[in-house]
Amino acid sequence: MNVDESIIAYAVYEDSVEYSGTAKVALPDITYLTQGFTGVGVAGNMEAVIAGYIDVMKMTLEFRTMNENSIALSEPRLHKISLLASVQIEDTSSGTIAFQSHKHVMVGIPTKYSGGSLAPASIGTPTVEFAVRYWAFYIDGVRMREIDPFNHIHFVNGRDYLADVRKALGK
Repeated sequence: MNVDESIIAYAVYEDSVEYSGTAKVALPDITYLTQGFTGVGVAGNMEAVIAGYIDVMKMTLEFRTMNENSIALSEPRLHKISLLASVQIEDTSSGTIAFQSHKHVMVGIPTKYSGGSLAPASIGTPTVEFAVRYWAFYIDGVRMREIDPFNHIHFVNGRDYLADVRKALGK
């Protein structure tokens, strides 16, 4: 059995240029759209989950101090950001340690910039929040998730849940 133990390190890139100074990233939540219904044959109110349709996705980058990188990422335009991480995995049956490559690719527009704070002998925690338009996630180069609302793509673990919707729409 493999146990994912820890994120060892990560790097933030925009258009293949590495950014330094980030302390942490808050990845988007995925909240599926729902619609309530009731009717003949239904004993009460129910909630239908609309497969592949999601609510707004947000991502936040938190920096240790206000710097050129946090300012550049707050430019009001589309940003393509790649997050590369090394994750330590233990094979409990063999007792060996290995490392997985995790890659997140995000396209987003900044919605909020917080300058953080100023205090002696402290970090300032300025943050940039993004409205995420696209998110793909890979483990060791294998696509695990791809969410692209504009192109009706909702791919999770080998299946695109909106493929039939695209087909019905002639796309």
